[in-house]
Amino acid sequence: MNRPHHILLVEAAYYTHIADHLRKGAERALVSAGATHEVVSVPGAFEIPAAIGMVARSTDRFDGFVALGCVIRGETTHYDHICAESARGLQELSVRNGLAIGYGILTVENEAQALARAAAERRDKGGEAVRACLALVDLKRRLAGEENEHVERTAARQSATGRS
Repeated sequence: MNRPHHILLVEAAYYTHIADHLRKGAERALVSAGATHEVVSVPGAFEIPAAIGMVARSTDRFDGFVALGCVIRGETTHYDHICAESARGLQELSVRNGLAIGYGILTVENEAQALARAAAERRDKGGEAVRACLALVDLKRRLAGEENEHVERTAARQSATGRS
């Protein structure tokens, strides 16, 4: 029997009210899926990849990670750098380390767009990020199961032919 998925929500608290909406949607999706979770908070979206990387290197108790946050365009190019680097950092962790990461960082022009996307009763981007993460966790488990079956079949063949 498979144990329930255990997911870490990494929440950027810079826009607290928006982060609250994203987290509520994410938690609702986790409960619906029968998954367990923990939450850590970081100052902003830029810190999310570092937090996930630190946690992934220090423990294996999480099956996946969900990045939740918001970046709202301002008057400078700071927005572009934060959006690009947080996305790049998460993608790099996912590809290089095989981590299941759901991307729930909103990149918007204004607060109204953020609220429309964050609210669970509207676009529910927090819930969407959880569902993406859980799909990747399921894929990893399926592939691990197929690998285990392959190893068992190989061992059985070798045993039957007297090879070790």
